[in-house]
Amino acid sequence: MPSLTWDVDPIAFQFVLPFLLKYVLYGVAAAGLVSAFLAYRAKQSPAFGLVLAAAVIAASFKWGDLQPNVEIRWYSLLFVGVFLGGYALLRWQIVRGGGGEEEAGDFIVYGVLGVLVGARLGHVFFYDLERFLTNPAMVVEIWTGGLASHGAVMGLIFVMWLFTRQRGIPFLEGADRFAFSAALGATLVRVGNLLNSEIVGRVVPDQSWGFRFPRFDVGAEVVPLRYPTQVLEIALGLIILAALYFVDKSAGKEQRPRGLLISVFFAIYFLGRFLIEFWKEYQIAGGDHTGLTMGQILSLIPFALGVYGIYWATSQQLPVGWQRTDLPEEEEELDEEEEAAREEARRRAAKRRAKRKAQREAEKQAAKTSSQADDSASEDDEDDAPAKPEAKQAKTKSESPDEPADPSDEDSDPQREDEDEADDEPSSKPGA
Repeated sequence: MPSLTWDVDPIAFQFVLPFLLKYVLYGVAAAGLVSAFLAYRAKQSPAFGLVLAAAVIAASFKWGDLQPNVEIRWYSLLFVGVFLGGYALLRWQIVRGGGGEEEAGDFIVYGVLGVLVGARLGHVFFYDLERFLTNPAMVVEIWTGGLASHGAVMGLIFVMWLFTRQRGIPFLEGADRFAFSAALGATLVRVGNLLNSEIVGRVVPDQSWGFRFPRFDVGAEVVPLRYPTQVLEIALGLIILAALYFVDKSAGKEQRPRGLLISVFFAIYFLGRFLIEFWKEYQIAGGDHTGLTMGQILSLIPFALGVYGIYWATSQQLPVGWQRTDLPEEEEELDEEEEAAREEARRRAAKRRAKRKAQREAEKQAAKTSSQADDSASEDDEDDAPAKPEAKQAKTKSESPDEPADPSDEDSDPQREDEDEADDEPSSKPGA
């Protein structure tokens, strides 16, 4: 069986900061405040910019006078890729469903907070609760490590609920659109774990194959061979991406039932997590390692929800589409008033057209009656010369350009009707 020694440097590159750290932090805080101001002007939530500015300013009091050696890790670069790639996939899904590109950008704010806060709290409460109870401040020491994927999923569920609720979008609609992004994130995070030589597998009992992680088993006389569980989870993420694409395409893309994609993600991902946990190193040091691990226990309910969700989605067949189910009260009132004004204008225009048509019919009938009377008088008294100029004058008047003699011209006048409609159409501008 093959074996491999994995000794990759987790640092992509490093450099010494040419000035004090506080100036960088001040710049980031200023960018956060500008972002909050622009969001407020655009009538969006400024929460992300304000939280970022506050956190960076607080950090400047502790580390502002340092001039550190800056290390850029592969994990950090991959984390950036998670958000950029996740944004691209979410934008593709939202736009395809009829939404706007800006809505995907808005969710990034929620997504960053949901992943970081949820993953950190998940690790603290699921795997490091005793340490938290003795030192509550450790919950913010995110740089020391400790992020739980189950906590990240819970954080994302919560922020997706907030995001869709504020916009009047069904929760399952938003969750479906985010399924591709979640699968990409699960894949790239495990690539980062592999490059960091962390979240390793258990020791292979017979030492016949596996990966050696000298950066994890520091100080060991003989670095043991371990199961490459990071590689298994990378493969799991790729399988989910392929499954989502296949299900989305085979179900008709925008014809698929609501809730299907997120249910497929939950069913496959958490089943895979449950199985891989049999070979993954225990996250809680010491203690009783018999029975199911914490990761397996936390995977049971989401897996069951995924299986049931597939059944529910295929049986209910709810239509999909990124369409708001509500509007602000002011917008609803404005739409009702505008529609009423338009309807009233159309009614008045139709009334005037009917009145003009009736007038033209009456004038035509009068001219026709006058012409018949003149013809009758001409037959009774052909020798009456004075009558001829009078009849000719009446006939000329009836055929004048002011009133067309052609009946087809009398029935409708499209140009005048269009002008009436334009005059009666209410202006959308204030004060018009």
